[in-house]
Amino acid sequence: MPEMGDQAFRRKDTTGGRWHEMTYGGALSFLRRNYSRDLRGVDVAVTGVPYDNAVTFRPGCRLGPQAIRAASVQLAELKAFPFGFDPFEALSVVDYGDVYLDPHHPETIRPAIEAHADGILAAGARILTLGGDHSIAYPLLRAHAKKHGPVALIQFDAHCDTWEDDGVRYDHGTMFLRAAREGIIDVAKSTQVGLRTFNDEDFGFEILTSPWIHRNGIDAAIAVARERAGDAPVYISFDVDGMDPAFAPGTGTPVPGGLASWQALEFIRGLGGLNLVGMDVVEVSPPYDQSEITAIAAATVAHDWLCLLAKAKGAAGKEVGRL
Repeated sequence: MPEMGDQAFRRKDTTGGRWHEMTYGGALSFLRRNYSRDLRGVDVAVTGVPYDNAVTFRPGCRLGPQAIRAASVQLAELKAFPFGFDPFEALSVVDYGDVYLDPHHPETIRPAIEAHADGILAAGARILTLGGDHSIAYPLLRAHAKKHGPVALIQFDAHCDTWEDDGVRYDHGTMFLRAAREGIIDVAKSTQVGLRTFNDEDFGFEILTSPWIHRNGIDAAIAVARERAGDAPVYISFDVDGMDPAFAPGTGTPVPGGLASWQALEFIRGLGGLNLVGMDVVEVSPPYDQSEITAIAAATVAHDWLCLLAKAKGAAGKEVGRL
């Protein structure tokens, strides 16, 4: 049978139904999409940023893009849950591969990521980025703001990442304050979700802490983020440490008391209809993972964001069971 297996490099079209693929074999790409740098007609380019020199505790998330791709194999097997459709019958998606970085010249990292994103956005595609540590969100936001203007940030995280710095250092805990001060984030429309570490200032962000979400429920939290974002271009930055270490142990800065994986997925699924312009999923550190549960959660979050875009393009499916 000619159209079986290894669709990551054998498939030529970027839409249409999925090929049959052994989940335990074949060339890996995100959701088995074909590797391509031809962005003509492409809606979303998935790309990896294998970088973790900006971490402040445990390293390893430079291996995150590989792990998330490997963890996505089951998601490429069946129709998407709970949507009931194959998103790629409506949405053109390619795996664009990883940005090339030279970590031995650290001053080149941010410009390289930003230029990589600039090229994808200039071609008319959205970007789904697999990290890498959270510092990569800063050059990605700069690229998106050049195209869309200031974006509403919905940030899933245990940490605010708005601590003060000297304007020069590059770490994964200061970039959102710098982005806000540069005006590439519209803080009045932005929401931080799942926080459970302390900063003396909120800098204008709406903060939905994990305890507040646990007490008030996921629907109430979604309503706050949706109302705040309005019709602004929305960029989602998903740090897996926003989830509790019980559900995401494979990360560099775990903090107890976070979101369960079901809460994170319900939140993402509840953002349909917003002007979703980009997303990153970061801080997956495979050396600290157990049975791939962190990478699987990260892949599912990214997959469901793609499903929201597919639904916006007209994908429709049959709902089965009580949802």
